[in-house]
Amino acid sequence: MVSDDRRYSREHEWVRQTDGGAEIGITRFAADELGDIVYVELPAVGTALRQFTAFGVVESVKAVSDLFAPVSGTVAAINDELRSHPELLNSDPEGAGWLCRLERTDAAELDALLDAAAYADLTGSP
Repeated sequence: MVSDDRRYSREHEWVRQTDGGAEIGITRFAADELGDIVYVELPAVGTALRQFTAFGVVESVKAVSDLFAPVSGTVAAINDELRSHPELLNSDPEGAGWLCRLERTDAAELDALLDAAAYADLTGSP
């Protein structure tokens, strides 16, 4: 199910606005396509991300894929749980499997992303 409380990139990352920033992750569709995720590489806190540029890597038993920032911002926190439990991206990619939290995001960049209905159409998801 595609959530209405976030926006989506064509590369299958999601972003949800929070007080003063944003939280980002990969979608259920991406997690299912990747298969069993075994490793995640995330940026350091303080790293500046630019919209649509690579910021990390996710490795599964099937493939290694770059992660792309759906919005620009400075990394305020990373999900340290993913270091020892990368499978959280499979079990709860849009909840406990979040990737990082950003501060100082540009809300106008959300306009370049897909809303829930457009993302559902892209992926054939309900």
